[in-house]
Amino acid sequence: MTAQSERAELEALLVFLKQTRWFDFAGYKRSSLERRIRKRMQVHGIDNFVDYQDYLEVYPEEFTLLFNTILINVTSFFRDLPAWEFLWHQVLPQILSEKQSDEPIRVWSAGCASGEEAYTIAIVLAEMIGLVQFRLRVKIYATDVDEEALAEARRATYTARDLEHLPQSLRDKYFERMAERYIVTPELRRSVIFGRHDLTQDAPISRLDLLICRNTLMYFNSETQGRILARFHFALSPPGVLFLGKAEMLLSHTNLFSPVNLQYRIFSRISNVSLRDRLLVIAQTGDSEPGSSMALQVYLKEAAFDAAPVAQIVVDADGKLLVVNQLAVTVFNLNRQDLGRPLQDLEISYRPLELRSLIEQVHNTGQPLLVEDVIRTLPDGDYQYFDVQLTPMRDQSNNLMGISITFNDITRYHRLQSQIQCSNQELETANEELQSSNEELETTNEELQSTNEELETTNEELQSTNEELETMNEELQSANTEQQTINAELQLRTNELNNANAHLRAVLVSVKSGVVVVDQQFCILTWNPAASEFWGLNADEAIGKSFLALQIGLPVDQLREPIHDCFSGEDQIEKSLDAVNQQGQSFTCRVTCTPLIGYDQQRLGVILLMEATA
Repeated sequence: MTAQSERAELEALLVFLKQTRWFDFAGYKRSSLERRIRKRMQVHGIDNFVDYQDYLEVYPEEFTLLFNTILINVTSFFRDLPAWEFLWHQVLPQILSEKQSDEPIRVWSAGCASGEEAYTIAIVLAEMIGLVQFRLRVKIYATDVDEEALAEARRATYTARDLEHLPQSLRDKYFERMAERYIVTPELRRSVIFGRHDLTQDAPISRLDLLICRNTLMYFNSETQGRILARFHFALSPPGVLFLGKAEMLLSHTNLFSPVNLQYRIFSRISNVSLRDRLLVIAQTGDSEPGSSMALQVYLKEAAFDAAPVAQIVVDADGKLLVVNQLAVTVFNLNRQDLGRPLQDLEISYRPLELRSLIEQVHNTGQPLLVEDVIRTLPDGDYQYFDVQLTPMRDQSNNLMGISITFNDITRYHRLQSQIQCSNQELETANEELQSSNEELETTNEELQSTNEELETTNEELQSTNEELETMNEELQSANTEQQTINAELQLRTNELNNANAHLRAVLVSVKSGVVVVDQQFCILTWNPAASEFWGLNADEAIGKSFLALQIGLPVDQLREPIHDCFSGEDQIEKSLDAVNQQGQSFTCRVTCTPLIGYDQQRLGVILLMEATA
């Protein structure tokens, strides 16, 4: 089977899962999905996705096992302790300091699995503000797509091993001991709300101060990650914080989040995003896919504005700087942090010309205004010449939204005028040189752009590889946990078996009659000490040999038929035989033959009880 046909079969299986169980794995990384699904296929000896889909249709209970395998629920209390300590002692105090004493604190633990990290942040906040304030102010929303994991989280009971990373003082304060398990205290449990939520489809929880989503994004492809991060940006209130897992870097989403501490993957929400970024966030928090017409139109308009050959700024109706294109940033020393500031606070409002009076004039008349041949003196003593155009911008109701101001650089025109007396040849040479310079600059710019794109691609590949490795690490950790559970069960069974064997040996030693157990081939399985005293043959010498081939003082051949009859259906047969013990004394030996019956009522062997009669 070709790789292409296998991919088609995998996609058909994912569509089947969505249609029958409403689980949409379309945004998950295919390599991880395929690896986890094949793990279940190997359990049943299935080697292709079509047969496995047929198996799911016949055995619906396999759906639960498959989803539990795909949705790797690897988590723990205070997972990656240094990151939690930084959040506790450096980040959360800053968030709390900017809130009123009675203002609510809202937290979302997305991809909460069995609830350990949701209860971890609850413990941290309770320690910071006290249990009384915690009950009044804190709401923690913990969500996941795995209903089975959510059910475990709602029970809020954990083993001592689950709490091994939790300091003893916190364990005693926030957990109650019940038998072999620990239960989260009601004061803590009531503030944590669990619910099913699909990050790829459902609307985000809003007005958050902290969003915890650790090692969940790495399971999704880059497009789905972008949509989820747009929702996260919408969900957080300024100055909200996003806490990710150690494999998640946000290298390609710096327009939405800035790093607070990159080592611990803690990011803050960027509030003053551009108009394009705000609209893209709105577009991506809906149901539309990336690349939708709305997002694409916004991006193209913003890109065209940035690429315009004239410097341009836009001032809103309140006199605040709203938008600046790239050329204006370069020419007038502006930056993105100036967006939203009053124009009068910026140098461009009075240099190279007084804009405030002109803006007021446009406000009053409602008509465009052109100021020609504006001179700007540069720091090196040179000059620039601009034609400045002020154009009112109106909405569909003809209300004034703002004013667009363009600075058309006509310096070259003035310089050409000063050189009008030069010969045509000099002008042609100058034009050729100028054209050559422009082409070289364009070539250099294209090379730099190509290099930058290659670096971005390399970064994304490295990030994807890192996420894939972290995914495999969690899979190994999950498998290791399963193996430890199996080992513990095997150890328990071994101890039980050892106890049973010890008990059996004690019984055989305590019985004063000779006890011998043989199988259907008359091979000796058991030989107790009393039998050794009778016949002078140790257990090591007897076990494993044919009972009928023994050279002892008992006529064993006369027991062939009774043993055979016990295997054939007789319940008990007694026979008295003349025998000679190991001291050479003659006596009458009474041999009782009883079948050894297993749990399934099969006859596994025959028990021979040997006693000396008077």
